[in-house]
Amino acid sequence: MRCKGSDYRTIMQTTVKKTLNVLLPLALGAAILWWMYKEFDFRQMADTLHHGMNWGWMAFSLVFGILAQVFRGLRWRQTLDPLGEHPRRSTCIHAVFISYAASLLIPRIGEVTRCGVLNRYEGTSFSKAIGTVITERIIDSLLLLTVIVIVAFSQLSVLNDFFQHTGTDFTDLLHRFTTMGYVVTFVCLLVTAVFLWFLLRRFRISTNLRKMLADIKAGILSLRNVQNKALFTFYTLAIWVSYFLLFYITFYSFPFTQHLGLHVGIVTFSVCSIASVAPTPNGMGPFHFAVKTMLVLYGVAATSAETFVLIVHAVQTALIPLLAVYSLICLSLRKRA
Repeated sequence: MRCKGSDYRTIMQTTVKKTLNVLLPLALGAAILWWMYKEFDFRQMADTLHHGMNWGWMAFSLVFGILAQVFRGLRWRQTLDPLGEHPRRSTCIHAVFISYAASLLIPRIGEVTRCGVLNRYEGTSFSKAIGTVITERIIDSLLLLTVIVIVAFSQLSVLNDFFQHTGTDFTDLLHRFTTMGYVVTFVCLLVTAVFLWFLLRRFRISTNLRKMLADIKAGILSLRNVQNKALFTFYTLAIWVSYFLLFYITFYSFPFTQHLGLHVGIVTFSVCSIASVAPTPNGMGPFHFAVKTMLVLYGVAATSAETFVLIVHAVQTALIPLLAVYSLICLSLRKRA
C-alpha cells in the first residue's frame, strides 16, 4: 500500500523531530566540551587515571548514586498508593533505573519512560503515574531551590566571582530594566495567562482526554493523601543527600581536591545542579563547565579541575546504562501485567 502525500509528510516530520530531539542536545553538550577541552592535555588525564587517583573512593561514591535512584523508586511507589495503584516496589526501582538511561538518549524522556515501564509490567495507569512524577519534580525543585538560596546567601562572594568568570552580570542586567520595562513584562505575562485560560475554557475536550487530564490531576494531588508523610520526607531528603554524597565523595579520589571542605562540596553541588537542568545527556557540557569554574574559584588548577570533572562525569554516566541493563534483565524474567 502506497502512503498518501500527507501521510508521508507526517512520517517525515515525526522522523525529523525525533532525530533533532536526539542530535541537538548531543551537539550542544559536545560543542561545550570541545570548547573546554580543545587545548587539554589528555596525557595528564591518562596519568591521573593510572597513578593519580584513589579508585576506592570513586567506587564508594557510586553506592550513593544507586541509593539515590532506589530511594526515588520507593518514594514514587508511595505516591501511587493513594490512587489505588499498587505496583511492586522493585518494579518502581527498575523503572527509575531505566528512565535515567533513556534520558541519556533523549533528555527529559526518562519521566515518560518510567511511567511506560510501570504500565507495561504492573498495569499502572500511565496518566496517574505522570501526575505523581510531576508532583515529585515540584517537591524536588522546591527543595533544591531552598538549598540554593541558603548557599547563595552564605557564599555570596564566591557566587559573584562565578558569575563574573562566566560573563553573567545580573546586576547590570537588572539595571537595564526600567520601571516601564517591568510593567510591560508583567502585563504581557498577564495577558498571555488570561488568553490561555479563555482558550482552554472554550476548547472542546474529548471524553478520553478529559479522563486523562483528570488522572494527571489526581496524580499531582496524590501527595495530600500519602499515608506516611514522615517516610515521604525521609525519602526526599535521602535522595538529595545521596546525590550530594555521590558528588562530594569523589573529592577524596584526587590529590588536588581531597583537601576541599564540605562547604565547597555543597556550593559546587548547588551550582552544578543548576547547570544540569540544561537539556543535554546527563548534563554533559554545562555540568563540566560549572564544576570546573567553581573548583578553579576555590584554588584548584584549571587543568586539574578539567581532569576531575571529565573523569567523574564519565564514571557516573557509565553507571547509568549498567543499572538499566540489570533492570531490563530482571524485568524480562517477569510476566507483563
